[in-house]
This record gives sequence, structure tokens and C-alpha cells, in this order.
Amino acid sequence: MAATAPEKVKGPASYFPSIEKTYGHPMDHWLGLVRQQQQSMKHMEIVNWLKAEHGMGHGHANAVVAFCLAKGKG
Repeated sequence: MAATAPEKVKGPASYFPSIEKTYGHPMDHWLGLVRQQQQSMKHMEIVNWLKAEHGMGHGHANAVVAFCLAKGKG
């Protein structure tokens, strides 16, 4: 019986290994920050906040926010 390859991660979560490596914090750190901000800020406001306050690139910031907000809807 042939082993199946693990399913490739898609969508915003595909950025997570790079985000952790680039910024030196686990995803729980970034998701926690976004959760704190989502009470008073909209998607792009949080993206811009991550970029300005934490030096995150746009694609990485957008991936974190999109993932976190999508999880909150589920």
C-alpha cells in the first residue's frame, strides 16, 4: 500500500512558517495580537498596524489577519 503525501497547506496558513522564521515569534503570538485588535479595528487597519508597529510585510500581515478573522467567523 502506497503512502499518501501529506496535504499541502494552502491559503493564509501557507505563510506561517515564513512568518515565524522572519519575525521570530510563533503564530500564537501574532494571532493573539490580531485578536486583541479586532475588537476595535477593521481588517486593513489591523494589517497597517502590524506593518507599522511590528515591521511586518504586507503579504504576511494580510495572511495573519485573514486567517484570524476567518477563524473567528467559524
